[in-house]
Amino acid sequence: MSFSSSSPLDVLQQVFGYDSFRGNQHEIIEHVVNGGDALVLKPTGGGKSLCYQIPALVRKGTGIVVSPLIALMQDQVDALLELGVRAAFLNSTLDWREARQVEQAFRAGQLDVLYVAPERLLTERCLALLEEGDIALFAIDEAHCVSQWGHDFRPEYLGLSLLAERWPQVPRIALTATATTATRHEIIQRLGLEQAGLFISSFDRPNICYRMVEKREVKRQLLDFIQSEHREDCGVVYALSRSRVEDTAEFLARNGIAALPYHAGLSATQRAQNQARFLREEGVVMVATIAFGMGIDKPDVRFVAHIDMPKSVEGYYQETGRAGRDGLPATAWLAYGLQDVVQQRRMIDESTGDEVFRRRSAAQLDAMLGLCETVDCRRQRLLAYFDQAIGPCGNCDVCLSPPESWDGTVAAQKLLSAVYRLWRERGQRFGAIHLIDILRGKSTDRIRQNQHDALSVFGVGKDLSEQAWRGVLRQLLARNILAVDQEGYGTLALTDESRAVLKGDATLMLRKETLDARKTRPARQRAAMDDLPADALARFEALRAWRAETARSHGVPAYVIFHDATLREVALSCPQSLNDLAHINGVGARKREAYGEQLLSSIRSV
Repeated sequence: MSFSSSSPLDVLQQVFGYDSFRGNQHEIIEHVVNGGDALVLKPTGGGKSLCYQIPALVRKGTGIVVSPLIALMQDQVDALLELGVRAAFLNSTLDWREARQVEQAFRAGQLDVLYVAPERLLTERCLALLEEGDIALFAIDEAHCVSQWGHDFRPEYLGLSLLAERWPQVPRIALTATATTATRHEIIQRLGLEQAGLFISSFDRPNICYRMVEKREVKRQLLDFIQSEHREDCGVVYALSRSRVEDTAEFLARNGIAALPYHAGLSATQRAQNQARFLREEGVVMVATIAFGMGIDKPDVRFVAHIDMPKSVEGYYQETGRAGRDGLPATAWLAYGLQDVVQQRRMIDESTGDEVFRRRSAAQLDAMLGLCETVDCRRQRLLAYFDQAIGPCGNCDVCLSPPESWDGTVAAQKLLSAVYRLWRERGQRFGAIHLIDILRGKSTDRIRQNQHDALSVFGVGKDLSEQAWRGVLRQLLARNILAVDQEGYGTLALTDESRAVLKGDATLMLRKETLDARKTRPARQRAAMDDLPADALARFEALRAWRAETARSHGVPAYVIFHDATLREVALSCPQSLNDLAHINGVGARKREAYGEQLLSSIRSV
């Protein structure tokens, strides 16, 4: 199918099945179609792919897409093939015969879009291949990977500056879903995009409900969250260590959740199998390290959960952005605790990086802690990190159930005094739990051995629970009024900011600790079914069953056939003819021709 004589709007409607562009998509597409370079910052699920796919179809030649995750290229290509787009990929999963076929198709001008892994693209063989064909554009996806300060740095991305040198007349479009001002400048500099058009969309994802709870029995808390709010939903659970991933996946599986592990310690075969199940089956929960997820295009992920505190706001935003890409309601749930703070502070202090690295890492952690401990709207705080201002969102735990604050000045003074006296009088430093035991007057073996029951601060904090003291400690660490001692193993020390609090020159309003509960949202059915009338719900389920069978027969994920949002619209509108289907988002000409009668038959059978 030829698209080069079509307008971008025609391609949008006929190929992709959407009536109109979203946000600044049209502006970006026209800019690239006319030969301009572009840096595009759009949230995950904001329609970044169309910003390079449509120009690739409209312009003469093949669009070359640089993508960092070879495991996902197959599904991206499958989705385009379903739309009638001539797409292929070049990566290490192909044998030499398959690779040669793709190369021949490119030389012959028989490809609209070609996905290439960055390490493959930078080989002399691939560069020589590109010299032999017509290139419509270069799209550099996940462009933040070029940032050495970013959370997803890929060294091979640094070599992509040569594209401008070897093909100066070919437009380049770099895209990312996350970039602070500093990261944005780094992308521009490293990719030579100083003259490129800059297109920044709002980073807001209003369909995601952000929630953060204090970590106690985190596996049990996670299970309760999934069972009560997301049973049978697809989701991702992030943990920081491989052992934690394995343990959590096993625990969820024992309790009836279809959970799978994913981390770098698994064999490549096992990772590929687990990822394929996650992408192609419904209701699978992937428990993973951050090795999983970048570039995941699965639209029906209904929740992302973190059972360890992320190291940066950028990482957190990128990971939570994998939920609700279809625009339907989704949840970003995070459990964090005092030990997370202590551990990450210690890891920064003990890292082999230079002082600049440690300072940057500490600033990133401080911002993440600030997001966790805020008493203001979480979405406001999150977007402020990316230099965007909004009003209270009404769809985060703070907005839905505002936390109480209290004057914690005296409690902070007691805690700081305990740290001070231990060091001044005994030359000792201890960790958080022992300090809490001293303040609460607990008689433990360790306290008796060290004679800490003789300290003047012993028992002065009996008025607060252990949970409340943990909250005080976390918030003092978040504000740098306490610090993890660089010389000790997770022990705590005073900072320059401690002095004002101890002297009574500062008042500290602290967030009151509460028992986390399902206070922000009741148990519910899958989001795609929310508020559907009974007759529409029956049609939706029939459509889902048809889609599942069709996807199995085609060997592709269900969402490649149609998104939940499209099936929901079909179920609600109950079309009676192929012409009626033409007005439904996500049903383009190719899919209407291939599946139209089957869609109509499915809803008539109900």
